[in-house]
Amino acid sequence: MMPGIPVAFDFPFVLAALAGLPLLYLLLRITPPRPRIVPFPPLRLILGLQPREETALRMPWWLLLLRLAVAACVILAMAGPVLNPRAGASATGGALLIVIDDGWPAAPSWERRIAAATRKIEAAGHIGQPAAIVPISDGAREIVLSDPAAAIARLRALTPVPFTPDRLAVAGSLEKFAAAHRKPEIVWIADGLDRGQAAEFANKLAGFSSRVTLMTDEESVRALAAAENQPGQLAVRVLRDTRPAPDSGRVRALDRKGREIGQAAFGFTGATAATAKFELPVELRNEIFRLEIAGERSAGAVFLLDERSRRRRIGIVSGETADVAQPLLAPDYYLTKAISPFADVREAKSSAAKPVQSLLDEHVAALILADVGLVPGQAHDALGNFVESGGVLIRFAGERLAGTPEDLVPVRLRRGGRVLGGAMSWDTPKKLGAFDRQSPFFGLAVPDEVTVSRQVLAEPGPGLAAKTWARLSDGTPLVTASQRGEGLIVLFHVTADTTWSNLPLSGLFVSMLERIVALSRDSGRETGAPAGAKNDLGQALAPNRILDGFGVLGAPPPGATAIPAGFDGPAGPEHPPGYYGPQEGVIAVNALGPDDKLAAVDYANLGFARENLREQGAVDLKPWLIALAFILFAVDTLTSLLIAGNLRLGRARAARLVVLVLGAALVLAPGGLRAEPASQPSRARDLGAALTTRLAYVRSGDPRVDEVARQGLAGLSRVLARRTSLIPGDPVALDPAQDELSFYPLLYWPVVASQLQPPGAAIQKAALFMKQGGTIIFDTRDAPAARPGGPPTPEARWLRALLEGADIPPLEPVPADHVVTKTFYLIEGFPGRYANGTTWIEALPPAPADGTPRPARAGDSVSPIIITSNDLAAGWASDSDGESLYPLEPGGERQHELALRGGVNL
Repeated sequence: MMPGIPVAFDFPFVLAALAGLPLLYLLLRITPPRPRIVPFPPLRLILGLQPREETALRMPWWLLLLRLAVAACVILAMAGPVLNPRAGASATGGALLIVIDDGWPAAPSWERRIAAATRKIEAAGHIGQPAAIVPISDGAREIVLSDPAAAIARLRALTPVPFTPDRLAVAGSLEKFAAAHRKPEIVWIADGLDRGQAAEFANKLAGFSSRVTLMTDEESVRALAAAENQPGQLAVRVLRDTRPAPDSGRVRALDRKGREIGQAAFGFTGATAATAKFELPVELRNEIFRLEIAGERSAGAVFLLDERSRRRRIGIVSGETADVAQPLLAPDYYLTKAISPFADVREAKSSAAKPVQSLLDEHVAALILADVGLVPGQAHDALGNFVESGGVLIRFAGERLAGTPEDLVPVRLRRGGRVLGGAMSWDTPKKLGAFDRQSPFFGLAVPDEVTVSRQVLAEPGPGLAAKTWARLSDGTPLVTASQRGEGLIVLFHVTADTTWSNLPLSGLFVSMLERIVALSRDSGRETGAPAGAKNDLGQALAPNRILDGFGVLGAPPPGATAIPAGFDGPAGPEHPPGYYGPQEGVIAVNALGPDDKLAAVDYANLGFARENLREQGAVDLKPWLIALAFILFAVDTLTSLLIAGNLRLGRARAARLVVLVLGAALVLAPGGLRAEPASQPSRARDLGAALTTRLAYVRSGDPRVDEVARQGLAGLSRVLARRTSLIPGDPVALDPAQDELSFYPLLYWPVVASQLQPPGAAIQKAALFMKQGGTIIFDTRDAPAARPGGPPTPEARWLRALLEGADIPPLEPVPADHVVTKTFYLIEGFPGRYANGTTWIEALPPAPADGTPRPARAGDSVSPIIITSNDLAAGWASDSDGESLYPLEPGGERQHELALRGGVNL
């Protein structure tokens, strides 16, 4: 490598030929160009002829330099010159210590980090410099020097960890290494985030050596910090640091099987935090188990959800008769205020004759009875079945419960109760005691201001301690619970209002109810798991599936340990992000906490040498030098021919010759030029469509929507091949503005409101396609948002703008006697991912009054246009086993089968 110039030669010994250039100069200088040939006419014509041009005795200086340049280019090309062979290579002595941030923020640029470290090690190997690799996650492990080959092998075996390791944990090992090797050269490949005590670690590195090089990326890191299942939407907080980054993006929502449920856009607009909102039905939101930033590959860009994040329906029945007279003092008022932030509250209507049964019919996940005494008759049996099948029953004490024998309670109750601080009691109101480790409330702070003045007492028994979740300072139970079948019964020994305790006025009341509700399961789900209460909540939860640094779930690593009950902290070395506990009731641990922020570190005042992490890449100069030598040689040849008089060209011919020479040089240049007809792939595809029937879809511009369309048409094609005589080929993506549509009988057009309208040529070709017998299915995919008689959705407005001015026939909802309902299957509708949308088709002429069949038309009742909102492609999409790829609403295999039958008929 030449000093000061980032150029190296693969065969530097060839450069010795440059010493022969002076000799070549002398030889060429004394060698004149070829003399000009003059024809010899008869003697009498040349008598006294004086030649106007004489051949030089020596070669002209400009021709001499031209030929020397050709020789120099050939010699340099044979030496194998490489520009920037090892960017940032070190040329200093001593040991080389490479410190790598290997937390999840380094994962998106991990390949560049490994490449940068490899270049440093290879450069050190050229000068015999030993190297050591120190990942930050190694902690206090001893640092060992090795030869370059071993160092590179270890480097390539590294992978990022899914948490942010503490950099100061490795500072002790670095200090010992620096003292033993006399201030080595240190290269710190940093992630640039102010996490893991970056500033303090940088100051320590500056003290270990005066030769510290900082390599970092200039691009921002994005992550997900928290998700909240709010009323009507699931909101997730997206973070970035202050370095340059895309100002917008999308968050993907996946279910337990990894199938995509939806996407939500976010935009930072100059800030470092943004919110992505999934405005989906609560049934779909409750199916979301994983959120991830599209295109961001790290554990921080993934947020895992568990049963605690499900938004459940909670029913409330109050035994209070004065609710109407004093609504702000009623028990259901305090319960509604406490539960609304994390669940959907359903209250029994005052006119309901059977309030308990009416709420159970709404498929609530938990039912709260506030001072309800004996539940009679069929309601009692229904309530018992509800608990046995996995429901959670939460009861609050009161005058009615204290005076009524009841069996749907976790413990035997003493008649009457205890009054504290009253006229007949010497005891003052009691405070709450600390929560036991086996209690689901363990970890919650107990406020001193919460007191209890009256309670229902539990009869002492051998199993009472195991059923007690909360107790007063004197040890008497305040909250008891017991397992009943697959469900749970929980009893608060105080009222749900403030008559017996001020607990309903505290934040602790909200937290306690939230943890109890989290133990329930969503009874509206297809595959309900047993209630979380069946798990051993007091025991530690072993790691189940753990995220790696790139955000991929896999087997737990050896260092992962179980989390304690009630664990609510962010991930760390002992508890990496992932799922913990049994499969039927896993608990999610994420890389970031709800209050975390991302900030970049300012290294300006540290005095480190700075290098960009991005590799500038080696450039092979040999092809360029060969092309240059060819051009110079061609110029030399043309010049020699002109001097000899063997080439006579006009200006036009000379210009064409120059263009020919330059074109040949470009072909020889790196990469060359490969011109192929742009229409060749389209012609081949159209030829295949002419020979084999294929279904087609229009590219929407949204990759996710286009992939769903492809999967849907592929699934429908497989069903057609199995059930009918038609064996279609693979589906085709088309652009109506450029592609020929006449080869395809059916065109599926998914509508995306966020995309621009296609050009007018596309609309004209689509209209001509429909007039010539083709059918286009426009799918707005907005059935959940569309409301009869309400304003049009954005997708509906986009479609109206698309079809404005086009010759569209009158439309009507698909009638029951339309031919499309009986072409192959007898069906009643066209469901897809949704089943509640309306499908519109070309209106048929009215039937004759005499009852005769409707007259036949030229198109045999084949409608050129079909408009639906049911997301047909998602309903058709299936895997090789025929299983649906996407969750359906309301769902079930029957809906998937009906969607395929509708597609076959179409």
